[in-house]
Amino acid sequence: MTANTRLVVAAAITDSLDAPRRLLAARRSAPSALAGLWEFAGGKVERGEDPQAALHREIREELGVEIEIGEELVGPDDGAGVESSCVCPVWMLRPGDADVERLVMRVWWARILPGADGAEVEPRPLEDHDALRWLEPGGWRDVPWLPADQRIVEALLLDAVERHRRAYC
Repeated sequence: MTANTRLVVAAAITDSLDAPRRLLAARRSAPSALAGLWEFAGGKVERGEDPQAALHREIREELGVEIEIGEELVGPDDGAGVESSCVCPVWMLRPGDADVERLVMRVWWARILPGADGAEVEPRPLEDHDALRWLEPGGWRDVPWLPADQRIVEALLLDAVERHRRAYC
């Protein structure tokens, strides 16, 4: 029997989609095995739900903000087996087996949209997290990331450097 595959979506929330400098990290409050580790806000896609719609929903639920979704940070792993017919590369979170669901993730750059009055809106840890931190340039590695997110942070750093090159050179 093969493992079921579940898609997770996450937002690499930054201050600019064109030339990202700051990155938002969220500290897990549960389960106890993950509590205290940092991750990207997001969550599981519900059956039949569009991945980007799921990302908008999860960010509203977890942070209380609306986002603009930018480009996807394409992962290096196989997305086969995901219900939404994802044939795109993903980020493996957990391999899975007959007893444990396989988890794969898609990650998009995102930025927080201003409120209805045009004012800046600050995210709040509403669900699954007990703290948020804006990581400054040079400090994206300064928190203990979930092991599965560490290589995503490295890929984001490389992508951010390339985005700065395109924006300023």
